[in-house]
Amino acid sequence: MIEVTNLSKVFTRIISTGNKKLFGKKEKVIEEEFLAVNNISFKAEKGEIIGILGPNGAGKTTLLRMLAGILTPTSGDIEICGYNYNEDKNLAKKEIGYLSGNTRLYGRFSPREIMTIFGKMYEMDEKSIKNSIERISNIMNMDEFIDNRIENLSTGQTQRTSIARCLIHSPSVYIFDEPTLGLDILSSRSIIDFMIKEKQEGKTVLYSTHYMKEAETLCDRILLIYEGKIIAEGNPNDLMKNTNSKSLRQVFIKLAEKEVTLYED
Repeated sequence: MIEVTNLSKVFTRIISTGNKKLFGKKEKVIEEEFLAVNNISFKAEKGEIIGILGPNGAGKTTLLRMLAGILTPTSGDIEICGYNYNEDKNLAKKEIGYLSGNTRLYGRFSPREIMTIFGKMYEMDEKSIKNSIERISNIMNMDEFIDNRIENLSTGQTQRTSIARCLIHSPSVYIFDEPTLGLDILSSRSIIDFMIKEKQEGKTVLYSTHYMKEAETLCDRILLIYEGKIIAEGNPNDLMKNTNSKSLRQVFIKLAEKEVTLYED
């Protein structure tokens, strides 16, 4: 369903030599290029949940934004459901439901109105939209607030609405950036149950998270990312066994320390 080959993204950052202007002259500025994502390759199959784990700044969000078609890679290939981004990007994007880590919704709309708008954007007819909204509302337990204004919803209800608008066109692939961040236990459970259900329906789920324990129990495979590179990939239990660790947190710490040692050497 997803095939990524030698994917890289280079950004340019500006480094200032000082904080003040002297004698009315502008401070000297230099530019520096850095690899946010460094030659990443992997595959994700139907009916598979893959967790993207790593610290802040590791490149997780940049990777997911490229897979969602929001950022253009510097190099490499992305294929979604048989569509290559270099040739059929628009067709590939129709197969994706993408949730960013900083989604903002119009507060004066209701969840039903938001889903209707997105359904029309995907050129769905009214009957299909209505049926899809009913299905999603049942899946995400939204019946009690689906017609309330979003500005009056709780954090968990708003997050469920954000996910719901990704589902309206019944995509084959879900790409979620921190879907359970900051949510209470019940709201997190609802989203996790949804991902499990979609996996059982043969959908592919790719998501980033800081919650290592959540990833241990939910994911079929883990990609551990550090400084833009995949430093380990595999089943959570295998990763723990191979590194003699009791948790994914320990796995990551051990592997990250090894990467630092190799770099220093």
